[in-house]
Amino acid sequence: MLEKNKNLLDIKKLKVSFFTEEGEIRAVNNVNFSIPNGKIMAVVGESGCGKSVTAYSILRLIQKPGKIMDGEIIFHPADDKPLDILKLGEKSDELYKIRGGKISMIFQEPMTALSPVHTIGNQICEAILIHQDVTKIEARKNAADMLAKVGIPNAKNRLDHYPFEMSGGMRQRVVIAMAMVCHPQLLIADEPTTALDVTIQAQILKLMKDLQKDLNMSILLITHNLGVVAQVADEVAVMYLGRIVERSDVRTIMKNPRHPYTIGLLKSLPSLSMEKTELPSIKGSVPSLTDIPNGCPFHPRCPYYKPKVCDAGNPPDLNAVDDNHDVACFRTSQIQNEIAGKERCRL
Repeated sequence: MLEKNKNLLDIKKLKVSFFTEEGEIRAVNNVNFSIPNGKIMAVVGESGCGKSVTAYSILRLIQKPGKIMDGEIIFHPADDKPLDILKLGEKSDELYKIRGGKISMIFQEPMTALSPVHTIGNQICEAILIHQDVTKIEARKNAADMLAKVGIPNAKNRLDHYPFEMSGGMRQRVVIAMAMVCHPQLLIADEPTTALDVTIQAQILKLMKDLQKDLNMSILLITHNLGVVAQVADEVAVMYLGRIVERSDVRTIMKNPRHPYTIGLLKSLPSLSMEKTELPSIKGSVPSLTDIPNGCPFHPRCPYYKPKVCDAGNPPDLNAVDDNHDVACFRTSQIQNEIAGKERCRL
């Protein structure tokens, strides 16, 4: 019997570049993190930080002019030996078995993930027939059962509907059903609630968490919303300009953030206890990948920036500051002392 690894997926030194007229653009640069078995791992950051590119790399969905330059993506399936997904052939049977079978993905916009000229039933049944040895009748029954499980009423009849006949929330549930119908070990959810209103967003998040517990699978959640992360995630990796700048469990990130970028993201969250004051924000915007600053990439926007320390040399490495807590910052301890000093002054 194979010994179960504590992590379902290990990403090591992943580098992804896009080759444009302006030269090589490093969208993901030396990314390292793991997705634990049976847990929800969230990768959070602003748009343009490399979150989706990292997710697409897991399923080898990076297309030209993009290219995975280096790294390892070690998958530890429950029923087989570990394998490096990046070493599989682009048209190999093993890779096709993983895509949609052992690892599924919920794409950001359900209308682009669903074919407008095929019924919901046809699309879900196709996924079942590719990855499972069942008849068409069995596939249709399984599809209806999964639609019912994700909360779609009258699921059997809904199989004959087209995507345009459904609301945004219902389409998102269909996409989740399609991703879950083969009972994957890992579900990649790329901004699964971005286009939904707050009420439907809460329902979708609860649905994903319930299914994750029922099927004992892992989820990689890609989002820019730390409020969503606080509700559902177990582990968090904060990403900025293609690098992981902080990684820990969700409680530590929320209660004791150590990187200035994470601190800024948390401060920018609205609160019910806030008075009529301006909502804090991180100054500036994410720089272009063609013009990444020297030293720490975040230093032009950082309130704790120190000249000749933060803007010199290579970016800081991701180092342990506590048990299960890694931070990439040149001034981690000094910033902590500055924050503690300000808190004492307030008291």
